[in-house]
Amino acid sequence: MPAGHGLRSRTRDLFARPFRKKGYIALTTYLRTYKIGEYVDVKVNGAVHKGMPHKFYHGRTGRVWNVTKRAIGVEINKQVGGRIIRKRIHVRVEHVQPSRCTEEFRLRKAKNDQLKADAKARGEVISTKRQPAGPKPGFMVEGATLETVTPIPYDVVNDLKGGY
Repeated sequence: MPAGHGLRSRTRDLFARPFRKKGYIALTTYLRTYKIGEYVDVKVNGAVHKGMPHKFYHGRTGRVWNVTKRAIGVEINKQVGGRIIRKRIHVRVEHVQPSRCTEEFRLRKAKNDQLKADAKARGEVISTKRQPAGPKPGFMVEGATLETVTPIPYDVVNDLKGGY
C-alpha cells in the first residue's frame, strides 16, 4: 500500500524524545520568558500534542511576534515555489527554545564596544571591522635531503609463483 500523507506522517524518529530525555518536562520550559523580537528555535516535543507545529517547522529558527498565555507566536520564513513567505504560527512553549543564533554577534558587539572605549581613552580611532584571514606567510624549507627513488622492475612470472 502507498504511504499516507497525514499531518504527522514520517515523524516516527523526528518527533521521538531523545535518549534519556523521556519523562517529565523540566520546569524551566514553562518558567522561561520570551519577548517580542527574540529569536527562537522550533523544536517539537513529541510528548506534548497540544500546540504542536507542523513537521516542516521543526528545527527552524524564527522571531517572536506575539506572546500569549501558553503559546508563542513565531514568524518563520518558508520557501514556496520561487518565493519566500513569512509565515506566522502559534506554538506552545514546550515546542520552543531560545535560539543561540545571535550569541556570537552579541559577544562581538560587547567586545567592540570595550575596544572602542579603550581607544577613546587613549585618544585613538580604531576600526572594529572583521578582516578576512589572508594567505599564510611563506617560509623556506631547510635541512631537507633529496632522495632518488628507482622503481623495481615488475616480473610477472615470479609474481605468479609467490615471490622473487
